[in-house]
Order: sequence, then C-alpha cells, then structure tokens
Amino acid sequence: MRRKETGAAGDAVRVARPMGTGVAVGVTVAVLAVADPVNNWWAPAFGPLTAVVVCVLLLGVLFRAGGSWADAGLGAGSLKRGACWALVSAGLVGVGYAVAASLPVTRGLFADARYGGLTGGQVALRVLVTVPVGTVLLEEVAFRGVLYGSVRRARGTVWATAVSSALFGVWHVLPSLGLAAAKPALTPVFGRSVPGAVAAVVAAVLFTGAAGVLFCELRRRSGSLLAPMGLHWAVNAFGYLAGYLLR
Repeated sequence: MRRKETGAAGDAVRVARPMGTGVAVGVTVAVLAVADPVNNWWAPAFGPLTAVVVCVLLLGVLFRAGGSWADAGLGAGSLKRGACWALVSAGLVGVGYAVAASLPVTRGLFADARYGGLTGGQVALRVLVTVPVGTVLLEEVAFRGVLYGSVRRARGTVWATAVSSALFGVWHVLPSLGLAAAKPALTPVFGRSVPGAVAAVVAAVLFTGAAGVLFCELRRRSGSLLAPMGLHWAVNAFGYLAGYLLR
C-alpha cells in the first residue's frame, strides 16, 4: 500500500510505505540463503566481492524498513567506543591463543587440514582480506547489524539476540560439513561415520549460535558493530596464524 501526498504544485506524490519487520527479516534470510552456497560451493574465491554486494543489499533492506545507521550498529557516535571494545577483545583473544598454543594439551586444537598447507602469502591474504571482508564484514552486517537491528526495533533486545543468533548458527551448516575429518582433534570425538559427521555439524551450529549471543551482547554493550567485528576477526585470523605457525 502507498499513500498519496500533494506537492507544492498540487501534483500527487506517491510516498512508499516502509517495509515491515517481518518482510525485512524474510528478505534478509532469502539473500543469505543464496549467499551461503555462493561462498561455500559455487564461487568461494569471490567471497570478499560477494560480501560487499550482500552488505549493500542488506543495508538497503534495513533502511527501506525504516532503520538507520545506528540500528545497524554503525552510528557515528558509537564508533570510537566500539573500536576500543574491538581492540580489547582482539587483544584478549591474542593472549588466549598464545597461551593455548604454548601448552601441549591444547596445541593440537589448532591443527586443521583445510588450511594446514597454506603458504605464508595465502595466510596473509586470509588474515587481511578474506577474513575481515569475506567473513567478518558479511556476517556482522547481516546478523548483528541488519537482523539484530531490524528485530530489536520491533521486538526488543531479547528477540533480536535470539533470532540473530539462531540464524547465525544455521548459517554455519555448510561450512561445518566435513569438520570432524578436517580437524584431527575432533576426529576421535565424532569419528568418520555419517552419524558422526551429522553430530559434528549440530555441535558446530550450537557452538556458533552461542557465539552469536556473545557477539550480540558485545554489540548491545558497546552500541557499535565494531566491537563484535574485532572479536570475530581475531578469533578467525589468529586461528589461521596459529595453525600456520604450529604446522
């Protein structure tokens, strides 16, 4: 439905009615449902480009639904605070990873067949481009930005956290396929059978859903998307570095 307003010259001007929250969430999920197989199966090499296109589309959905930069966690007034949270979070992850990498009992957790054979240049590309743009930018704008912001405006923080985190967990189904076989530390737990592979995917979905709750809380406390971005980047990027250095 659209309503008509009369302009200064008396001409009827059509003013579009804002998109409803349910429609905005549905469109966002539909876009992500296409982006997920694009990133994981069809064109993984174009992940950063896909991320930029998807972010533009999803921010357009948020604005069409009446949202703002602040609803996306990108308001100018919160950026400095968010950057501070991001730096502290990244520092804590760095310290935690350094300690874990130095202990024999936890060092094996960094082994991963998916990137164990990467060269130094390939690791640098992932740390500086693929992770921050192809992974962090896309996932944070989508889940802690657009989805969280849209639902929070209509239903509050609890609903926003629940919806965003649940969908964030589901988003990781495709990347988790073959997880138990790729990480030697998980193979004794889940084995190499089909039921074990399914159990590994379910565990990954639950784990990433719980991580989504943490990211949402960082977003809420800092008021900025930069806070979860910093933590998210550190967890993934330092994982590549540790896996490469400990080969």
